[in-house]
Amino acid sequence: MLEPRGNALEIITVSEDPSIPLRETVFLALRKAILTGRLEPGERLTEIRLGKMLGTSRTPIREAIRKLELEGLVTIIPGSGARVAQITESEIIDVLEVRSSLDELCARLASRRITPEQKERLRAANKGFKEAVLKGDQLAITEADVDIHDAITEAADNHTLSKTLERLADNIYRYRFAYIRDVRLYEQLVMEHDALCQAILEGNEEEAAAMARVHIENQRDSILEQLRIMQRRSY
Repeated sequence: MLEPRGNALEIITVSEDPSIPLRETVFLALRKAILTGRLEPGERLTEIRLGKMLGTSRTPIREAIRKLELEGLVTIIPGSGARVAQITESEIIDVLEVRSSLDELCARLASRRITPEQKERLRAANKGFKEAVLKGDQLAITEADVDIHDAITEAADNHTLSKTLERLADNIYRYRFAYIRDVRLYEQLVMEHDALCQAILEGNEEEAAAMARVHIENQRDSILEQLRIMQRRSY
């Protein structure tokens, strides 16, 4: 849920650049709230409530909701209003099937092409993830997880692959954040990242690809389990 602090959303960091239109600032704030799970799937989005929380009028809220609908992050139901789009099992499976194949390829190419400088970046990213886990900050953990995978993608050195992953980034981020919310998995995540990073650093393509696949399969199974628990609670 959104948590107000004064007239702003405490969970959102938005640009204070005066050259950025208010409607874009509001759009980015709401978009981030959805992607990080602060606005939960199925949650109703009322212009008055969001306007009070963001300290703005209803007009930029209305415009932002329309843009979010175009991105598939919001559903507008006649007679019911706007709600955060639900995450469905079929969507999770579809996205993570593609992600699994792309991550396997990324891991293979990174194992083959990683430079000494990129090795240091990967080690630092993995260390950063462990530090975030120790702090227990879910947003920091999610961003650290993204940093590890970005380091691997950079090492893969394939422009087309990078662009393809970039197009999937928002959906992946939303599912990844749902995964990170399960604190029971933190130890497993650390071990999976260690194994994946070590295989890449050692140039072991087969092991790296296998660990990338296992990592995504475990992520898929956990998110589906959480989704089914949520569905049972709603009945």
